[in-house]
Amino acid sequence: MNLQESLKGYYNEEGQFDRLPGKRQKQKQALMLEALASYFDKDRRYTEREVNHILNKYHTFNDPASLRRLMLGMKLLDRTLDGKVYWRI
Repeated sequence: MNLQESLKGYYNEEGQFDRLPGKRQKQKQALMLEALASYFDKDRRYTEREVNHILNKYHTFNDPASLRRLMLGMKLLDRTLDGKVYWRI
């Protein structure tokens, strides 16, 4: 089963995520976050504003802060202590 099939129902017509899987949907939430992480280059550093911009291109529920926190928690992204620089792990 591919990613699109696994996350069926979470995409809108434009291919953006239109809602975050709930806490009980850990596997689907992890798949979504991994999909979003794939839009970040591993060899690049990003500002918080750039991270938000990238995340906002691929979701419509307007919550880049929650997505950032979840991605940090899953060790998909990391950041400096002051939160000014992010990178893909």
